[in-house]
Amino acid sequence: MNLANKLTMLRIIMVPFFLVFISIESIPYGVEIATGIFILASLTDKLDGYIARSRNMITDFGKFMDPLADKLLVTAALIALTYMRIVPAWIVVVIISREFAVSGLRTLAANKGIVIAASWWGKIKTVIQMLAIILALVNIVIESAVLTNITSVSMYAAVIITIISGWDYFAKNSNVIATK
Repeated sequence: MNLANKLTMLRIIMVPFFLVFISIESIPYGVEIATGIFILASLTDKLDGYIARSRNMITDFGKFMDPLADKLLVTAALIALTYMRIVPAWIVVVIISREFAVSGLRTLAANKGIVIAASWWGKIKTVIQMLAIILALVNIVIESAVLTNITSVSMYAAVIITIISGWDYFAKNSNVIATK
């Protein structure tokens, strides 16, 4: 397994640790630690992509697991933030629905021997989602009215980009779902 794929796997391993620290209120500085874990995990997403491209380490494993690792991280954080009443449930439902739909498309493509790599819209979507989640986590710690408003705007932007990127995947890969 190459370095880029190891970083992807590290991101997956970080998810349960994030969940423990964000959800157990009796852990001192739990939210702060969870925020640090989320930021570090988000940075591994950028780093593994850079390493894979710059060192010609792009693999089918990475093309499949990198988006899955992102989905696990983002979904876990959004569900935790919804439980904490920080993010409205409808936002989480829209984002997770898109993730399931695109994962289904990828699975169908894989059954046909096609690997669907992350698109430009998908990458932008992930960055916007992660930034919105980081803002929400930081806002829990700092509790700023201005940051609350910025977080809300970023969450709405994440929903819009999520919808656009989902549409883009299906439009560009309509051949995968063709029934002929």
